[in-house]
Amino acid sequence: MQGRRIVLGVSGGVAAYKSAELVRLLVKAGAQVDVVLTAGGARFVTAVTFQALSGRPVWTDLWDARANNNMAHIDLTRGADAVLIAPASADLMARLANGQCDDLLTTLCLARDCPLLVAPAMNRQMWQHPATQRNIGLLITDGAEILGPASGEQACGEVGEGRMLEPEDLFEALLDCFAPKLLVGKRVVLTAGPTQEAVDPVRVLTNLSSGKMGYALAKALHRAGAEVTMVSGPVSLAVPRGVNCVQIKSAREMYEAVMQHIGHAQIFVAVAAVADFRPEQAAEHKIKKADGTPEIQLVPNPDILSDVASLPNAPFCVGFAAESRDLESYAQKKRASKRIPLIVGNLVQNALGADDNQVILFDDAGAHALEHGSKELVAQGIVEHLAKLLA
Repeated sequence: MQGRRIVLGVSGGVAAYKSAELVRLLVKAGAQVDVVLTAGGARFVTAVTFQALSGRPVWTDLWDARANNNMAHIDLTRGADAVLIAPASADLMARLANGQCDDLLTTLCLARDCPLLVAPAMNRQMWQHPATQRNIGLLITDGAEILGPASGEQACGEVGEGRMLEPEDLFEALLDCFAPKLLVGKRVVLTAGPTQEAVDPVRVLTNLSSGKMGYALAKALHRAGAEVTMVSGPVSLAVPRGVNCVQIKSAREMYEAVMQHIGHAQIFVAVAAVADFRPEQAAEHKIKKADGTPEIQLVPNPDILSDVASLPNAPFCVGFAAESRDLESYAQKKRASKRIPLIVGNLVQNALGADDNQVILFDDAGAHALEHGSKELVAQGIVEHLAKLLA
């Protein structure tokens, strides 16, 4: 987002208070934000608020003499990376869909040469009305991207679809908009998180995987234009926007979910920390201490990555090797034994449960170390390397 120029349109709606937080996020990330406030938007949040947060003048009037030749509707979008309208009221979308130019915001939307993103916000019945849906269809046909809306409790006290997306979601949508689409048209199945193998109704065998690397990679793959299905073990993470998530617990459930979705995938990424073994038989009732030390017989779980790599017309398979020592040796052995073209190796003491990571990519050309950084930045590096191998 560093150095990006964003024009943020704010129309009438109580969700305008969220737009103030969005401006803060964008400026903090290094973007320049020009806020265009409609008369309705100014009823909810003042221009003073947006000027304080953006550090720039706020625009409200089509005839504002501050712009060159009095043409703010031209100057504001020249060189801008995107126009985002948040919130977008039903009235504003109706005017946009029909090409009306009766204020600064609607006029600059017609005069722009950059992407237009629209985040609707309104009562559930207004959103569901055929006229609104018809206008949404026209905007999509004209090339606008519609973000949301979300479903939940509304300012009117009703519950349903129509809430504007949260500022963090809109920030991510802008990042998606700017990201190079390296994997457009690719379908990806990805596994993430730990698995849990039942010992009895309340106890499980599991591991310390947080799922952060898998979720970061799912987000990066989606951002690169791929259609992503993520099969996830139990984690405390929000599913990335645009990613289809299948929630599972055990390794066998993960195996079944992967095999159900792998048929049309071109890429399989096995990030999950899958338990190698499970109790042969889970106890029907909670094991009691008074009954003495239990004897638990372990049996192997299915090897998901090996079985996918062995499929006829197998997808391009990416494995992960989390080791505590001799990383290159173990990672290369794992890549050879599973017959996969790419494996991502890291030392668990550097990454397990942490927000950052340092990995080495191993493929037919050798070892490729990525710089240490946040798991999101590491995920971006993995996706870029993957795209080169597929090119």
